[in-house]
Amino acid sequence: MKTYLVFLLTIILGTSAIKQTFEGYKVYKIIPRTQDEVNVVKDLQTKGIGQLWDDQVNINYEVRIMVPPHKDDEFKNELVRGYIGAEELISDMQRLIGDQLQPVKRNSRNSEAFLGMTWDKYHTLDEIYKWLDDLAATYPNIVKTVVMGRSFENREIKGIIINYKPDKTDKVIGMLEGTLHAREWISPATVSWIVKEFLTSNDPAVRSIAEDIEWHVFPVVNPDGYVYTFTDNRMWRKNRGTRNFTSCAASGLLDDASNGVDLNRNFDFVWMSMGASSNPCLNTFAGLAPASEPETVAIVNYVKNINSQGKFIYYYSFHSYTQLIVVPYSNVTGMDVLKADNYGDMFEIAARGAAKLRQRFGTIYRYGTAHDTLYVMSGTSFDWVKQETNIPVSYLIELRDLGEYGFLLPPEQIIPNNLEIMDALVEMDRVTRQMGYYSGTVPVICTLSVVTLCALVSLLM
Repeated sequence: MKTYLVFLLTIILGTSAIKQTFEGYKVYKIIPRTQDEVNVVKDLQTKGIGQLWDDQVNINYEVRIMVPPHKDDEFKNELVRGYIGAEELISDMQRLIGDQLQPVKRNSRNSEAFLGMTWDKYHTLDEIYKWLDDLAATYPNIVKTVVMGRSFENREIKGIIINYKPDKTDKVIGMLEGTLHAREWISPATVSWIVKEFLTSNDPAVRSIAEDIEWHVFPVVNPDGYVYTFTDNRMWRKNRGTRNFTSCAASGLLDDASNGVDLNRNFDFVWMSMGASSNPCLNTFAGLAPASEPETVAIVNYVKNINSQGKFIYYYSFHSYTQLIVVPYSNVTGMDVLKADNYGDMFEIAARGAAKLRQRFGTIYRYGTAHDTLYVMSGTSFDWVKQETNIPVSYLIELRDLGEYGFLLPPEQIIPNNLEIMDALVEMDRVTRQMGYYSGTVPVICTLSVVTLCALVSLLM
């Protein structure tokens, strides 16, 4: 009985967190120039002085660190001792968090509304789920709700299926995955906008995407974590599993940090080999085994099911921030990119999408493998989907911005972000069709951006 009570107390302490305020918290940008500087930056978190926003710290790469007001002087002193420079990006995080929940002043760019959903602020899980139900009620012959599975805290992982041609036998299938990481609020805001466009746009190119493909759309696949960002900790990333609860004192973090698993490190794709952690206190904790989390299992089972139902062509995983279109696979470098047998096509599709996206507002998205654009990773959803199904078009898209606001993207940027992303998706679909993936007869298209790769592939064939 005593052992049981101790265990119960541990669970209660691990799951009952006081809502964290970020009043006076600052965010700084640092670019470490040497390995010694990298070590100093990492130590800032270990010593409990600041908390890193970035998964990895590398030489000559920007890193952002969140510093509480009572640690600001200590933070600056550590940098002075290490001869390291820093740029203040955000002076008060709580002010930005409050702004994200308030509708911005309406103008031509943020005045959209559809069945109660708006894109002038960020919405709660309940609001998003109600909207999905309203869509199904309003478009009963096109939209139906579906529950992929349940989360650790037994919430529904709810989405919709958009199908304009339910009687079609040789259907083409696409899937949109949002909010694998809880704090990335622009993700569900983007996915919901795409849904709105699929149902209301008069653009012929958008109509083709919407009506020629059966879309499976899940704006929030990490519902527990997403709710937690509204109720307790705006900067929460993982799910809310409590099975690995432990002390995080050695990592300079509160013990609550040990709750949860990084769902985008939990898939059975070269699991725990790189870019992931075995430390439950860290944001990249990959879990104790591949697909150890119910949210991961739900995605795995759902993807396998729809892959057997038709021609599975698209899988888009939406994240933030960094403005990237990441091509599988995320563990490869150099010539190993050819492990994805249509790497050249995926690279070209991403390149065309990024070029089209840039035309509207001048926003620059980089594209390529994770090694070339971000950092190597393992256990990622879009890589697992590519490996499991050999789907032709699978990407991780890192949305706005480049780090000025990071996870706290102001509401006035939601619609501009969504407009340019829709431009990219339309162009990527056009190129995908041109390459023959709808018909199944894929020609070798050696455009300028991949001509060298195509020549190499031709020599190897």
